[in-house]
Amino acid sequence: MLTAVPPATTDKRTRVNDVAIRVATVNGSGSASANNVLMRAVFEMGIPVSGKNLFPSNIEGEPTFFYIRVNKDEFLSQKNESDILVGLCPETIAKDVQSLAPGALVVTDSTYEAKKIREDVIYLEIPFAKLVASIPDVEGKIRRLLANMVYVGVLAQLLGIEMKAVELALNKQFKGKAKAINLNLQAAKLGAEYAAKNLPQLQHYRLERMSDAQNKILIDGNTAAGIGCVMAGCTVMGWYPITPASTVCESFNALAKKFRVKDGKATYASVQAEDELAAMGIILGAGWAGARAMTATSGPGLSLMAELFGLGYYVEIPAVIFDVQRVGPSTGLPTHTMQCDILKAAYLSHGDTKHMFLIPGSVEECYSMALEAFDIAERFQTPLLVMMDLDLGMNNWVCGKFPYPEKPIERGKVLNAEQIEALIKQGKKFERYRDVDGDGIPYRTLPGTNHPQAAYFTRGVGHNEAAKYSEDPIEFVRNMDRLVKKFETAREQLPQPAISGDAKSDVGIIAYGSTDAAIPEVMSQLKARGISSEYLRMRAFPFHKSVNDFIARKKRVYVVEQNRDGQMAQLLKLDVPGELGGRIRNVAHYNGWPIDARTVIEKIVSQEQRNLNGK
Repeated sequence: MLTAVPPATTDKRTRVNDVAIRVATVNGSGSASANNVLMRAVFEMGIPVSGKNLFPSNIEGEPTFFYIRVNKDEFLSQKNESDILVGLCPETIAKDVQSLAPGALVVTDSTYEAKKIREDVIYLEIPFAKLVASIPDVEGKIRRLLANMVYVGVLAQLLGIEMKAVELALNKQFKGKAKAINLNLQAAKLGAEYAAKNLPQLQHYRLERMSDAQNKILIDGNTAAGIGCVMAGCTVMGWYPITPASTVCESFNALAKKFRVKDGKATYASVQAEDELAAMGIILGAGWAGARAMTATSGPGLSLMAELFGLGYYVEIPAVIFDVQRVGPSTGLPTHTMQCDILKAAYLSHGDTKHMFLIPGSVEECYSMALEAFDIAERFQTPLLVMMDLDLGMNNWVCGKFPYPEKPIERGKVLNAEQIEALIKQGKKFERYRDVDGDGIPYRTLPGTNHPQAAYFTRGVGHNEAAKYSEDPIEFVRNMDRLVKKFETAREQLPQPAISGDAKSDVGIIAYGSTDAAIPEVMSQLKARGISSEYLRMRAFPFHKSVNDFIARKKRVYVVEQNRDGQMAQLLKLDVPGELGGRIRNVAHYNGWPIDARTVIEKIVSQEQRNLNGK
């Protein structure tokens, strides 16, 4: 078996297990498989790696980019400066090369004449078509696809990626398709052999095995969330396809077909509705009936669900909604990432509403928060949002294997016939919207409960504590105030923020979701510049009291988020006492590309410098 040939020596200039690769190709060219194989091969060597697919929303023909970041210290957010460019998009090759730092490596097709663009980068020209032409009994279309796997072999040779790891990655990618695995392995070996014989033994970057990858997995957040829904006992899904959320539902469907079947019959319902409004209606109906129900959508779909969100909030029905955020407004950039639904999620629908939501910051939390979301929705009897984003949801991340849930399912305050009878014997009675415990959360019954006092009418118009129609202003205010009390009760019961760093520093950083990936690198670089900081990662709304405490002990708090208007910063200013709100500063990133550490560092350093200068 061919293995990548190491260079004769490794000098002090060589960066080990620290490289950023950008692959620029054409959408529809079949490069996705090659990129995933390259990323997974690095993963198989136990080296921290992430991959980000930035693709256009059209079917094919437009430029598409795949970023692979390898970093032994697990700094895996987007990096502006690529160390290696695989430039195979004729339309963008000039711009791609111009964006590189001097000394970068450019792997490109020998027919592109890329050397004419600039002279201070290193060109590695590969005759892709000629190499794949040597593979026998392959038709032209397949050869064009196999050309992508050639650059996998070239990079394996240049970087020291084990060919065994490439082969393992191919087996994962093509899952038992022996012919596809064999052809692609041939193409990768051709690339490695060509590089070994014809390319210089460069000393720039080297990848060396760090550990065995058997205790890790490589997974996207949407798939992780789908797994969590199945493990949480979800049995009803109403959904309408939308980028980038559809794969949450597809993941649930695939697993439910395998694990939600008894005696050959499905024990779950998955309904593809005619639109998002109908999907929301389906899961509210299921939640009212006692099933655990979910849907997944993105910004445009969330807008369509607004009216029924208000119904679910007011009549208090549990359901779980995953919002995998993308760029808006309108259709926006549907295949690019953003965190721009935060304010909408908090106050969705007309009238006075305040919705709870969870914010996973990793694929592990996409899984664990999906599990927890159904318990929380039932505990508080409300539609609960799980706020993800495209970068976290659709891109692959390395993490530990998910733990099997051990905690039993929590149904919240559900009364059965025996419990209702016990109330009667105490001289009490069941009233659907009465707060008997002082936490704002009433008791409920499920349809079919065999007791004459169990039934009630669920109505979206004014109602009193007994669920009877009422337009009495006193009863309406009492009911609305109880909903606020329930919201306040949730502050101490939702996932608390994760806090790390220097508690004595004047500078605080707040971030959430996929933005978290950039913050450890940001803090490291700020410290190198003499700026010590403490970091709070937001995990839920309403905010835990520790958020106020964090802001209170800082002179300046930078809220780093991926939207133009600083939506989380606005939400914080509405929530914290007035004086503390003045300490909050917004660090915005909203071009649709995953956030990078350098952009955040430059903005914080700039504001800190202005503060030192008294401006």
